[in-house]
Amino acid sequence: MVNSTLFDDAEIRNNLKPLTHTRPVADIRCGILTMRERWENISKLTTNTLTENYLQTLFPLPVQENGMYINGAVFATENLWQQIVNLKPNCKLIHNNILIAYYGMPQNIVDMEAVQYETAITLIQNLWDIFSFNDAAIRADYTLLTAGKTSAPLSNTNIIIGNNIFLEEGAIVEASVLNTTTGPIYIAKGAEVMENCTVRGPLALCSGAQLKMATKIYGATTLGPNCKVGGEVNNAVFFANSSKAHDGFVGNSVIGEWCNLGADTNNSNLKNNYEEVKLWSETQNTFVKTGLQFCGLIMADHSKCGINTMFNTGTVVGVSCNIFGAGFPRNYIPSFSWGGAASITTYKIDKALETMRHVFARRNKVLSQAEEIMYKYLAEELKS
Repeated sequence: MVNSTLFDDAEIRNNLKPLTHTRPVADIRCGILTMRERWENISKLTTNTLTENYLQTLFPLPVQENGMYINGAVFATENLWQQIVNLKPNCKLIHNNILIAYYGMPQNIVDMEAVQYETAITLIQNLWDIFSFNDAAIRADYTLLTAGKTSAPLSNTNIIIGNNIFLEEGAIVEASVLNTTTGPIYIAKGAEVMENCTVRGPLALCSGAQLKMATKIYGATTLGPNCKVGGEVNNAVFFANSSKAHDGFVGNSVIGEWCNLGADTNNSNLKNNYEEVKLWSETQNTFVKTGLQFCGLIMADHSKCGINTMFNTGTVVGVSCNIFGAGFPRNYIPSFSWGGAASITTYKIDKALETMRHVFARRNKVLSQAEEIMYKYLAEELKS
């Protein structure tokens, strides 16, 4: 099999900012898995990445004459993968003018023979798609990951409603109520559900993630690897290594990596007048319609907020922001911002990097030189 590379669709990548400032589209998590992990699980291959130049050093792309290139925003399925495998050289797979995949070199796409894929596809095109599609994605991933496997035993200290639950070896769940009649619950290796938690599926608790005592979870919710969550959560996706360890509400939201929400942080997910929620688009430089009545908080990597922070309906927070103080911050907080409702200044990159190093050290990790270069580039590039 030729090399498989997941590529960024330029328009979709722009629509997904600020989350894609720090990652390719393929590394967005929706469901139990990231888009990349799903493709690799179905294809049984390790993928490469074709992305923006400033990110490419973090995702090295081997030199190759020809290869299979797949749109990282498209949800992988067995049927779709078989169609991609059957592509001949210098052919591209298309669905409703969406480029799904091609076999050849990127510079030759225009001249490639088009093959139509007639079956409906699902792809992430907007920020709110991540939590909106999370229910279906968890269910599909659950079926994919549990096929032919047997769940680890569940402690009899728990109350289980339904039978749609799977524990990997090493998962810990004690004295909690788990309702799987509303959707499956997947608890990965090293994850823990502490006592007195109440969960309604679908829920994906990824490796090393933790539900603090008496947490209330409504589906469809995903807590990525090593996330720590308490309080009340409803239909939210936490990518990885982020914490909301105390009381407070987060709903219809997406939280990136290495974020921290202070105690009693809350976001609104419904406007008082029940109107459609709009979100800020960095690309269009304006608020855009979501078509949703429920839409909460989008927070990009390494952003933090202090205790009692209140986020209004449809708030977008950029990369590496430090938010604090009384009142509601504005609905769009640009990357590398410092402050809150009273005033916003620039979070200087040297201070931001210092904080990142401290955060990494707490998890026994080291911020790489390539990562530092990437954040320095972003801080300069995103100056207002």
